[in-house]
Amino acid sequence: MNDSDFNEIYALYFQDVYKFLLALCHDEELAEELTQDTFFKAMKNYESFRGDCKISTWLCQIAKHSFFLYDKRRKRNVDLDAVSNELVDDTNSIEILLGQKEKAFEIHKLLHYLPEPFKEVFSLRVLGELSFRDIAKLFDKTESWARVTFHRAKLKLIEQIKEEEYD
Repeated sequence: MNDSDFNEIYALYFQDVYKFLLALCHDEELAEELTQDTFFKAMKNYESFRGDCKISTWLCQIAKHSFFLYDKRRKRNVDLDAVSNELVDDTNSIEILLGQKEKAFEIHKLLHYLPEPFKEVFSLRVLGELSFRDIAKLFDKTESWARVTFHRAKLKLIEQIKEEEYD
């Protein structure tokens, strides 16, 4: 597909795809972003269009797939937060313990022996106060990866703290 063909398709079907996505997500900004993503995918995969349906139908199928993929990722991130909050009792929260000077040194010592990337992700999140999105960018990974790695680091530290309490 050459640029003029793509520009023509974009001009003809942009509003249809945008309105379709807006009806799905009810968020103008997200609909705009997903519409751009749809046309990017369409341009990249135009050779796979067989002509069995109208171009608008094909574009809306791509749009629907993009929306469902976005929604699936969003739900996965929310679920990770919920699991993290359920598994760690706030009274034993590492963040609270770090605020207590007598425990802080012990936690820093345990943190020092955590393997990478757990040590760095935990430090960036708790001590550096970076968002999961920023941590993911630093490691060139997904936000979900940053959340899971942080959660696992936190569990490892809690396990080590409990072991030391029993020693």
